[in-house]
Amino acid sequence: MIRVLLVDDHAVVRTGFRLLLQSLAEISVVAEAESGEAACQRFFELTPDVVVLDLAMPGMGGLEALRRIRARHPEARVLALSAHDDPMHARRALREGAMGFLSKRSAPEALVEAVTAVAAGRRYIDMSLAQKLALAEIEGTAKPPIEQLSEREFDVFIRLARGATVQKIAEDLKLSASTVGTHLYNIKQKLQVGNQSELTLLAIRSGLIEA
Repeated sequence: MIRVLLVDDHAVVRTGFRLLLQSLAEISVVAEAESGEAACQRFFELTPDVVVLDLAMPGMGGLEALRRIRARHPEARVLALSAHDDPMHARRALREGAMGFLSKRSAPEALVEAVTAVAAGRRYIDMSLAQKLALAEIEGTAKPPIEQLSEREFDVFIRLARGATVQKIAEDLKLSASTVGTHLYNIKQKLQVGNQSELTLLAIRSGLIEA
């Protein structure tokens, strides 16, 4: 039996995923969580076989939850989910220790295939995204400025682009406001932008958030 923890801030999405996964006798959804904070708590309580983790959630968010779970349980098997199928989100999640990455736009049966693969200790990336990642590596195309951001800077960048304040980001990530301010300064320097509106526009043009 594969014991799964479902993490997504939308109850309707969790319900759909649960029904899909539990259509297989060998998969059991043992718990659900609506936030990164709840995901960490449920994982530490239950140590499920696989965590299906949405990256874009309010509060702590998926990347930070992935970071914290892996820090305490390096063996944790996490399948990252994203509404976006861009290589940048995939690379970030995989660098943080996710064993698989799946776009929410993938066919429903891909979720079952991905969970089964990750539970067996195999990496999983849906085919279209794997092709994009491979082509980018083969062609050696110049990396966009956003790729210059560290993992933490990228996390702060996405939150700023979605309109979060420095204080709110500090609370969510358990950082001081001055530390977040330093990240903001570095982000602006690396991306050559002057304010939060320009950050948001850049994130939209890069396909990292929706307008």
